[in-house]
Amino acid sequence: MRYLESSALVAALLEHDTAAMAPPTPGTLLVTSALTLAKTGRAIVRARATGRLTAADERRAVLALRTFERRCFVVDVGPEVLARVRRPFPMEPIRTLDAVHLATVEMLADAPQLVTVVTRDERVRQNAIALGFMVE
Repeated sequence: MRYLESSALVAALLEHDTAAMAPPTPGTLLVTSALTLAKTGRAIVRARATGRLTAADERRAVLALRTFERRCFVVDVGPEVLARVRRPFPMEPIRTLDAVHLATVEMLADAPQLVTVVTRDERVRQNAIALGFMVE
């Protein structure tokens, strides 16, 4: 299983970080949180509003986000995730939305060593490693 966190997807779509969007090996499930889609969509809107993206770049980014969403298993931010967010993580302090990502990954995996978390956020990276997940 490969979990893409918001910072990795934003980097892929707005900064052309192709490593984050590398196709998973055959048989690997691609997973993300509904939060990732919301945050990435918002980042695209912000980038266009601030002049960082042209209209054409914005259309390409929105299309790429929609394609990514269709290829992914998307996990809702439900009561189980929110309950986990309220408890400490190994490397505090951590921001609430980053804690949502970590809680989602924890909820998905009984065997953390079978999950790779793709992130560009150092605090998420440190916590994922401390929780036993592989990180890219």
